[in-house]
Amino acid sequence: MKLQLLRTIFGYDSFRPLQEECIQSVLDKKDTLLIMPTGGGKSICYQIPALMMPGLTVVISPLISLMKDQVSQLKELGVEAELLNSTLTWEEYQENKAGIQRGKTKMLFCAPETLFKEDILDMLRGCRVDCVTIDEAHCISEWGHDFRPEYRRIKELREMLPDAVFLAVTATATERVRQDIIANLSLSAPRELIASFNRDNLFYEVIPKSRATDQTLDYIEKFKGQSGIIYCFSRKQVDSLAADLNHFGYNALPYHAGLSDEVRHRNQEKFIRDDVPIMVATIAFGMGINKPNVRFVIHYDLPKNIESYYQETGRAGRDGLPSQCLLLFSAGDAAKIKYFIDLKTDPAQKRVAQNHLNTILSYAQSRQCRRIPLLTYFGENYTVKNCGLCDNCVKPQAVAVNLAAPAVKFLQCVSETEERFGALHVINVLRGSEAEKVINYGHDRCKTFGSGRDWSVKQWQNLVLQMITQGILDKNDEYGVLSLTQKSYEVMSNTRPFLGHLIEESTAPVKTVRSKQAEDYDTNLFERLRAKRKELADKMGVPPYIIFSDKSLIDMCQRKPTTKMQFAQVFGVGDQKLARFSAAFIRVITS
Repeated sequence: MKLQLLRTIFGYDSFRPLQEECIQSVLDKKDTLLIMPTGGGKSICYQIPALMMPGLTVVISPLISLMKDQVSQLKELGVEAELLNSTLTWEEYQENKAGIQRGKTKMLFCAPETLFKEDILDMLRGCRVDCVTIDEAHCISEWGHDFRPEYRRIKELREMLPDAVFLAVTATATERVRQDIIANLSLSAPRELIASFNRDNLFYEVIPKSRATDQTLDYIEKFKGQSGIIYCFSRKQVDSLAADLNHFGYNALPYHAGLSDEVRHRNQEKFIRDDVPIMVATIAFGMGINKPNVRFVIHYDLPKNIESYYQETGRAGRDGLPSQCLLLFSAGDAAKIKYFIDLKTDPAQKRVAQNHLNTILSYAQSRQCRRIPLLTYFGENYTVKNCGLCDNCVKPQAVAVNLAAPAVKFLQCVSETEERFGALHVINVLRGSEAEKVINYGHDRCKTFGSGRDWSVKQWQNLVLQMITQGILDKNDEYGVLSLTQKSYEVMSNTRPFLGHLIEESTAPVKTVRSKQAEDYDTNLFERLRAKRKELADKMGVPPYIIFSDKSLIDMCQRKPTTKMQFAQVFGVGDQKLARFSAAFIRVITS
């Protein structure tokens, strides 16, 4: 029955990892916590049980845009789904409630604020509720990256709906967040299902930031007409970059909290409906954007933490097709984040924020496979020697060299300045800077003053990072002060070798490896099918991906179906879509 619904309703031939286990767990009425990365197919895990259970499934979601999207998609598939929220007219609201009370509706989507209105609670008391699904469940945890206090009330439903099974789903959750979700939802001995956090269709790349706008323009040249998101640190940078892109002929829109609700909504709709391919945004944009055909995500500035970075890059390639993620990295961006961390008055908050910054810095400056620090953060042991889908794995690795001489020079300078300063001050002393701080402390009289002029600031910073990583230097998390360790003295006394890598100054993106699946189809036909999809979507007033994903269009290009029976075999074509859309797309293929 599960597989039959998957095929006839959703048009898929097989389940992805953990989907079937999760569906069965919910059908067995066992509370379940599902951790599955973006694009892994979380929604199927509560949609199929909802179709198989006699009563109502309530889906609690924090975002109106995501709820509207899911309801539109389900209705296109012939599934009775409704939402209740503040965007509805009074008549629509009452009509949706009436459908639920009559038992016609299988799935109700609402935000926690709406859920706890007295009229909604009264309505649910009179219904048979078989399942309560908490989407974006990390919002319940203060240790998560998007804490929502109103999520804490959800456990009140346990007493009110004792026969309902609870399913909590999220794309990102560390062990601490997982335990918090279980405790705050009062999940009863839940089954924990944790999929791999590895997104094996994403190519990760970090390059030194130099001429950031030029680097961005060079990068997006290969994605002409395709969708992408560019994340910036500030509103001002968003506006400036969006204007630059438009000046150079790229159709881009800005999105940040400084714009009115109306403008933000309009820009988001244009992006979702493929009217505008590029969104330049602050982190205010993206959560709940269910657009599967985002082909690239650029971080123009350094993210504050690795969890945000994972979540934001995860908006690329939700359809499983090859997509790319670029981070432009500079020490200046790290200094900007550090400045805001220093403004925090709570020492605990300051320490957490500094640890987050250190983790993303280690990722950005790492020479190992990008997936190792990324997945290790979420407690996953990634053992593949070469992923073949990140810059560090596809470019030739530099050979480690003996860096003992400059290391000794740096360690001696740390000692001479009495282990009281951060890396930049020590570098200034080594490079013979006449900065006010150097002169005021009398550090221009140090023996090491000026002895490191032959190295750039970046090269010294790279050396410091490697020494900290290898335990040859210690760095205070709160103030960034460097101090010597036992290993420092061993390096200075020549009893410990120090092998490392000299910094590469290349600022050009790597030529990425593309999978065969992405190239092996008729691109001219793809564009014609894409145009037909857009035409139908505009007529229906829905985003194009609600009709078919890019993956379905590529499958059409490869199979070239000319009969209804052949079209039924295309990825993502269920009974409803076969009936509604096959004729239009077959005409394009035949012509």
